[in-house]
Amino acid sequence: MARIAVVTDSAACIPPELVQEYHIHVVPFELVWDGQSYRDGIDITPSEFYRRLQEQKSNSWPTTSQPALGDFATLYAQLSQEADGIVSIHVPGELSATLQTARLAAEQAWPVPVTVINSHTAAIAEGFVVLAAARAAAAGGSLEAVVAAAKAVIPRVGLFATLETLEYLHRGGRIGEAAALLGSRLRIHPILYLAEGRVKVAGVARSQRKAIERMLDLMAERVGERPMCVSVFHADARQVAEQLEDMVRSRFNCQECHITELTPVMGAHTGPGVIGLAFCARE
Repeated sequence: MARIAVVTDSAACIPPELVQEYHIHVVPFELVWDGQSYRDGIDITPSEFYRRLQEQKSNSWPTTSQPALGDFATLYAQLSQEADGIVSIHVPGELSATLQTARLAAEQAWPVPVTVINSHTAAIAEGFVVLAAARAAAAGGSLEAVVAAAKAVIPRVGLFATLETLEYLHRGGRIGEAAALLGSRLRIHPILYLAEGRVKVAGVARSQRKAIERMLDLMAERVGERPMCVSVFHADARQVAEQLEDMVRSRFNCQECHITELTPVMGAHTGPGVIGLAFCARE
């Protein structure tokens, strides 16, 4: 059987137990705060990050940076010693230069082929693309089969999220169409999604509860009665996420359902209080 290694970045927010089960190799983003650098999800956990974000009294805000070219080169070199091929899946170029960095690293002369894939999404929706590849690799699939498995699910994944504030997206320069909602004096909960690597607005609601109801309806429109994998993701909002998980399980044909938390680097661009739905419809 082929031995194909699967690589991704920490923006995929894959639960640690699944990373371990499927031997997924995660290249972390970097969080920089008050002059200190942290590897995303390694040197600082989500709970530590969100607590510090809520408690901070200074005007210092965390910034983020993509993995370095050397991070990919080092990992690819290590994996080349044990694998027959490498599939590296990442956030789209509209959100980060990570994809281009991975491609530059892949162009070096490795003993095994390296294929870099644009997931066209982020958070655990990206994770679903990675998991499709990792499961194909675990089943002994060839490089071509693993690449095909990942690309096959890209059109069938999606995500919706509602944010407490647009301040963090605006500060990080990734606000996209949601910029039109800045400055509103109304207390609104925007419902956002990703399309072509950009943040789009699916609607607004006057309360978090209404926003959640609308996200469930939007997911139903996309998936219908097909079986699917779902992840309720959140940023320091576990209790609401658990309630939403119950709603998802009672309404949809879930083959798999997770609760995942946005990593510190993802949270730096969204702020606390995010609630979202990511899904992957079955054929």
